[in-house]
Amino acid sequence: MSAKGTVKIETFESKLLKNNPLGDPHVREFPVYLPPSYYSSDRRFPVAFLLSGFTGWGMTHLNESFISENIPQRLDRLIAERKIKEMIVVMPDCRTKYGGSQFINSTATGKYEHYVIRELVPYIDSVYRTLPVPESRAVCGKSSGGYGAAVLAMKHPGIFGLMCSTAGDMAFEYCYMPDFPKSLTGLEVYGKGHAAVKHFISKEINKSQPKGKNFFDVLNLVAMSSCYSPNLAGVKTKGYGFDLPFDPVTCEPDRKVFDKWLMNDPVRMAELYADNLRKLRLIFVDAGIYDQFNLHAGARIFCSKLKSMRIRHHHEEFPGTHSDIQYRYDRTFAMISSKITG
Repeated sequence: MSAKGTVKIETFESKLLKNNPLGDPHVREFPVYLPPSYYSSDRRFPVAFLLSGFTGWGMTHLNESFISENIPQRLDRLIAERKIKEMIVVMPDCRTKYGGSQFINSTATGKYEHYVIRELVPYIDSVYRTLPVPESRAVCGKSSGGYGAAVLAMKHPGIFGLMCSTAGDMAFEYCYMPDFPKSLTGLEVYGKGHAAVKHFISKEINKSQPKGKNFFDVLNLVAMSSCYSPNLAGVKTKGYGFDLPFDPVTCEPDRKVFDKWLMNDPVRMAELYADNLRKLRLIFVDAGIYDQFNLHAGARIFCSKLKSMRIRHHHEEFPGTHSDIQYRYDRTFAMISSKITG
């Protein structure tokens, strides 16, 4: 029987998340996968930070499915088959009351970018036998986790030297705007205009079931608005601390607000952070050609920008949607393994 890795559950008290605007916990639990030979050797290992998708968090990577492996099982198999080298894999918890932080700093949610970069990375290096250099440290994820991987790597190449983004949020006109009308329809179940948003936030984000047809469209709108267009002054005037990218009665786009969203779009950020992107040992971007959120288009546009700037990258597509694509982690970890030092 092949040797198996070990999963440690870390409890970390964050100074940066303490007293965050949403009152979310500043003490977080998250799993760390240690490869099979970690305890039988004294060597140091490369590290990959695996970021979760929207409404997910680190512990959900331990969930088993009838037809899909969890992350420790997947890593054990890939290592046993010699398809990847041994590595430590960290699975942070960056969820918020609204479902997710996009792994960026926001005055409406908290300092989640700094939480990862300034607290978790140094903590992992202090507790485990890592190779604490960017060429031995990767960041990866799918969906919102893929977005976070792209943004954190391009902003912090001195921390993460490798990046993999599977179906990451890119080209916001395609991945977010088409759902604005559905979000408006969902909002109107809870009232009209700003009052509906306030009611949704205060009364509907809970574990009660069943949820309405458009519940997750509204939740996604609230979460992304809190990340991309925070405005704490709105708490007094509207009852919530962010601006919507459209009129909550007519659905007419608010270009000033949506321009704030676009400032966080990897497609727009690529040129600004071109020099940082050139420093990365690996940029791997993939998406399913039937992605419901048009993220295959975003990936194509992002990679086209990289190509025009002569930035090395790998771009792949696969015959899938946005759902049930955990199997692509095989490709993610293989790509990381091929380029990571250690």
